[in-house]
Formats: sequence, structure tokens, C-alpha cells
Amino acid sequence: MAQRTGGSEYLEGYAELLAEVCATGRRLTREELEGLRSRGEGAAEAGLGLRFFVRAHLAAARAAQSGAPRTDPDRLLAVIEQAVDAFAEGHEHAQTLAVRQEEAARREFIDDLLYGRSDLGRLAERAERFGLLFSQAHVVAVAQGPEPYADGYPVSRSVESSLLARFGARRILLTTKDGRLICVAPADEPEVLSHFAKQAYAATNGGRVAIGRPHPGVGGVVHSYEEALNALDLADRMELDDPVLYAADLLVYPVLTRDRQAMADLVSTVLGPLQQARGGARPLLDTLTAYFDAGCVTTEAARRLSLSVRAVTYRLDRVHRLTGSDPGDPTQRYTLQTAVIGARLLNWPTREL
Repeated sequence: MAQRTGGSEYLEGYAELLAEVCATGRRLTREELEGLRSRGEGAAEAGLGLRFFVRAHLAAARAAQSGAPRTDPDRLLAVIEQAVDAFAEGHEHAQTLAVRQEEAARREFIDDLLYGRSDLGRLAERAERFGLLFSQAHVVAVAQGPEPYADGYPVSRSVESSLLARFGARRILLTTKDGRLICVAPADEPEVLSHFAKQAYAATNGGRVAIGRPHPGVGGVVHSYEEALNALDLADRMELDDPVLYAADLLVYPVLTRDRQAMADLVSTVLGPLQQARGGARPLLDTLTAYFDAGCVTTEAARRLSLSVRAVTYRLDRVHRLTGSDPGDPTQRYTLQTAVIGARLLNWPTREL
């Protein structure tokens, strides 16, 4: 409605200009074209659409033609083309600049949000502009794939379109950071993150998604984001193959590595003797890993290792003789399994302790 009643100030003097051009037969000067560009910029900054002004320019041309019936139509059309092109150029330039400024503000907000920078009160005020309310808890999901992604990439657009189509504007923030897709959603809407995980997994051709725990306030977003990043890093070190990881399910691992030296001592003491085996510790360590991951079922471990049950049994017996700990004994099994987890976390024996 504002476009129908407002905007006349950006057309002031245009009808007179056309009449004068029709009378003299000249083209628009550089200064006149620059003035039209400036008016186009001003109209865009005022939030007025371009279609309204195109119609207004054409209406003014018809009036000029009626007032000077002997005017050469081709000459008039050439002038109108100049005028509309200059006005539209200014309008588009202003819109492009506004979009870039909005993108810059959004990126700055995201950086401040995920790094925990800026005044928390000010950050909370800015968050409302981008659809977040920090009066409630939020959860952050992070997806990574075989290649880095940025805003505007086909993968990012695909996931965003799917979320918007399914949930609309539900105070969801979807963005990218360091080549990963990131979704910030209210903690009381877990279906949003589940859908994000499903779509991100498909769009990244089998990528991995980690979901942090819900935390309140501005700092809660940073906390949940860091938990998701740590889960992705842990999955790489532990060679976990789950497509979706929940930080809440992996809390035991940070506990185990909180005292790194104690864990290194455990790995060295319990698994160190495996290095005496022919071929080194790696084959026996891989066997223990598969055995524990298979729920201590020898046949399943053999299937995962593509070995015979007899070969797996032999290797487990070899572990028993070298370490003095029996993988089949419930009491000794716990020590061995904890040491195996520690070895994976510390990347032993590839990396020295």
C-alpha cells in the first residue's frame, strides 16, 4: 500500500525532464543519469519496490507523448530506456549493498555467538533479529561431510529448504562455520535436529552429524556447539561409524581422558606387552577392539575382522598370555576394555605415549 501512495518524491521533475527532452530531441546528460541512479538508490533504501517506479516512468512517458504528439516515438523510447535503466541500476545497487550488509551482520553475529564473544546482553538483543530467544535452552547440531561447505552452496541450500518447508520459521538458525553445517534450535523441539541430521546426512553423501546437549542462555549455545565439535573429533579418533552422534552418549570418554597421564600409564602397563607379538601390537589391538565392539561374541568379531573364529580365538589367547589379562573374564575384561578405549583415544601405538 505504501508503494501506491508514496514514492512521488523520487519522480519529482521527471515529467518536466521528459517534456524538455521531447522538445529538444536531445539525450539525457551524464548528470541527469547520475541523478536518476541516486533516486533509485534512495527508493530502494526506503523499501519501495522497483515495479512501482517502472510503471510510473512509463506513465510519465505516455503523458509526455500526449503533450507533444509530434515527438519521434523512437527517440522518446530511447530516452525512457536510458532513464529506467539508470533508475533500476541505482535501485539494484542499493539492494545488493543492503543484502551484503545483512549477510555481514549475520556472519558477525554467528561468529560472536559460536565463539562466545561480545557482551552477552547485547548478543541476546541481536539474537532476536535472527530468530533466537535465549530465554529458553538451545541445542546445536554440527554436520560435516567429505568436503567443506559454505552459505549458498547447493548442500547448504538443500538442507535449509527442507527445514523451512517442514518447520517454517520456528526460531531456527541454520548457518555454516569452518566448512561445516550448523543448526541451532530450541531444546524443546528435538524433531528439528532429527530432521536436520537426516537431511544433512543425505545431502553430504554420508557425512556425520553430532548433536550437543541442551543448555540455557547465550553461553549455552557455545557450550552445546563445543560439545558437538568434540563429539566429531572423538568419533574420528575412536573410528566410530555412527552417522549421528549425541554428546550425551559420549560423556564417558572425556571422563576417561581427563587425566591423560593416568590413561597413558594404563595403556602402557596393560597393552604394552602386545608389542612383543609378531607383527606388533596393532593386529591384537584391532582384535580386542572388534571383540569388545561385538559385545564379546567371538563369531561376530570374526565376521567384522573377516577372520575365522579359530583365528580370533587364537589372538585372544595370545593377548591373555602376553598381558596376563583374560578378555573372557568379566573382571579382567573391564581393565582390558578401558585400556583399549584409551589406546584409541591416545592413538596408540601409532603415537608414542
